[in-house]
Amino acid sequence: MEIRNIAIIAHVDHGKTTLTDAIMRQTGMFETGMSMDTDAIEQERGITIYAKNTATIYKGTKINIVDTPGHADFGSEVERVLRSIDSVLLVVDAQEGPMPQTRFVLKKSLELGLKPIVVINKIDKPAADPNRTEEQVLELFMDLGATDEQMDFSVIYAVGRDGVAMKNLDDERKNIDPLLDEILANVPAAPNNAKLPLRAQPFSLAYDNFLGRLAVARIYEGTVRAGQSVFVLTPEGKKTSGKIMKLFTFKGLARVEAEEAFAGDIVMVAGLPDIFIGETICSEEDAEPLPAIKVDEPTITLNFLINNSPFAGREGKFLTSRQIRERLEKELEVNVGLKVDFRWNPLKFTAGESST
Repeated sequence: MEIRNIAIIAHVDHGKTTLTDAIMRQTGMFETGMSMDTDAIEQERGITIYAKNTATIYKGTKINIVDTPGHADFGSEVERVLRSIDSVLLVVDAQEGPMPQTRFVLKKSLELGLKPIVVINKIDKPAADPNRTEEQVLELFMDLGATDEQMDFSVIYAVGRDGVAMKNLDDERKNIDPLLDEILANVPAAPNNAKLPLRAQPFSLAYDNFLGRLAVARIYEGTVRAGQSVFVLTPEGKKTSGKIMKLFTFKGLARVEAEEAFAGDIVMVAGLPDIFIGETICSEEDAEPLPAIKVDEPTITLNFLINNSPFAGREGKFLTSRQIRERLEKELEVNVGLKVDFRWNPLKFTAGESST
């Protein structure tokens, strides 16, 4: 089965998560009411904070989709994802046009040599002007130094809320299939290097109370199997050995346990408790490590102080510094944009994300 790996990027609230939800529903991966925004804070604020993987099957091809945050505060979630996919859907609001975060995420994707597919979304808004927006996107590509090949991007018009996409503005609004057909036509198939020795690279982390740290990784070469002994190579040259205890692939938002997975796929592995973003999982001790993934340094610093307000302790479920510490330690298992210094009093931490 051929595999396509894409990420959806956009400015905050331009509709990329709604568009992803529509793709999943129409391909039978989601039930009505399900959404990519599963975190409690995401649902409360109506924005994406954490990059998430999902996958669907369309016309016999597996499409791995990574939904990324659209807010600049969560930039570390975006950059490392772009290293692990083969193309991006750049979603732009037909009324607002390109916005600051549109420039940021597009610049990163162009620097990596990716050729985006532009999706002009929300064309049903009262002041929508898809033609003007398309011209503004073209100007943005020029400003960012896109190559001639990147400038020759495909354009799809969409109303993500209604689950429809069109190749041309005058086309009938039926379903999301025109967008999926464009993905099959313009996103290169992931290289099938399954016969080579294993080399995979984590670009995201997760945590399970029973399995411990989980690594979401792109397999670049070879085959990974449950129970397989592997080596982990760090960018600094450190080498450790380990064993893949559990292996999962993605079906919709669900992780599905698998016995093996092949080059080109995106998987989740358990059994490597110290695995980190950008390291190389390989089957041979003398393998060449993959280029490291740089994680942005934190941008916000917060100090946690004792609450000396007259209303201290009157509301909230977790009220002690010990419970705050436990929550931060749990977040450190998966949030690579977070740094915590427990040595000082008051408790102080520096974060690239402000969600904790």
